[in-house]
Amino acid sequence: MTIAILGRQPRLGLAELESLYGAEKVHPIGAAAALVDAAVDPARLGGTIKLAESIIELPYTDWRKLADYSIKALPGLLADLPEGKVKLGVSAYGLNVTTQHLFRAGLELKKAARAHKRSVRIVPGEGTSLNSAAVLHNGMTGALGMELNFIRHGATTWLARTTWVQDVDDYSRRDFGRPKRDAFVGMLPPKLAQIMLNLAQVQPGERVLDPFCGTGVVLQEAALMDAIPYGTDLQPRMIDFSRENLAWLKTMYGKPETEPLLVAADATTTLWTGAIPHVVCETYLGQPLSGLPKPEKLQSIITDCNLILTKFLKNLHGQARPGARLLIAVPAWSVGSQFKHLPLLDRLEDLGYNRLRFQYATWDDLIYHRDDQIVARELLVLTVR
Repeated sequence: MTIAILGRQPRLGLAELESLYGAEKVHPIGAAAALVDAAVDPARLGGTIKLAESIIELPYTDWRKLADYSIKALPGLLADLPEGKVKLGVSAYGLNVTTQHLFRAGLELKKAARAHKRSVRIVPGEGTSLNSAAVLHNGMTGALGMELNFIRHGATTWLARTTWVQDVDDYSRRDFGRPKRDAFVGMLPPKLAQIMLNLAQVQPGERVLDPFCGTGVVLQEAALMDAIPYGTDLQPRMIDFSRENLAWLKTMYGKPETEPLLVAADATTTLWTGAIPHVVCETYLGQPLSGLPKPEKLQSIITDCNLILTKFLKNLHGQARPGARLLIAVPAWSVGSQFKHLPLLDRLEDLGYNRLRFQYATWDDLIYHRDDQIVARELLVLTVR
């Protein structure tokens, strides 16, 4: 069975898996992973950083016992690999271990491999788990690579071998390598755009409308999923940026296969062309903030955003088909240990929308944020009433 090892906000990754494969096919393991009883397409996952093949579920969490088991099991695991020096790494999730524990286990594994006439190089991690870059750049999902993952689940521990890892170099290319970027309008990470499209359950061949397309990150990721991108933006300059970025994407990746529809338009008043099966967008997030403003200033920003987004949702409702599934990223503001939300979130039903709930994630889990940021992205998964 496939184990998905989740990213920085694991509950967001669980919601993505639940949207793609159904809650009945997803079974959380501890706080960092999930068993997925389905054929997983890793190329479209944004919230999963690694996929692993389960080896065994062990009925204990004691690290010494776990290390001893892996040492005994190693010869059998290495027997499946071709001749040559093996790059081996060990990662632990949810276990009471330190980097020193993992280092010592690595030395013991190396010694055990040598006793069976296999040459092994241990790949060290900066913490208790190897990051995606270390796994990728050391070829640990290749023929002569092996990462063993120990994932605690209550009183048991899953042992699994990594089979796929996110290509951090490709994400960097799709983010920083595009010809046009604009820090003022926000820099939506391609990984988050993937999650947004998956939460909206976008499928190949379907059209995706982004009414606030900016530099085209959502459109880019939709094209890579073989969906049909349709973007509008209030600023003609942003339409030019999206067009140039999608032309770059066509050169680099061969997608989109057809010419995207890009039009300068006001999302609060425009009439979009044709049917709207999916809307996936990051809306107006308000004034960029480097620090927490005074309460009256913050309230003014919230009021402005709320007015614009209310007008947008009213305009959209008259055009989207009933039952259409939408992903709308709206701003939330980190104030102390809490978030301030848009007032319109309490009026979504009045505006003609149902906000969907997930089995494995709360609405608060769908707030994408970093600790050093004031403005966060709150992901609303909606259907049209």
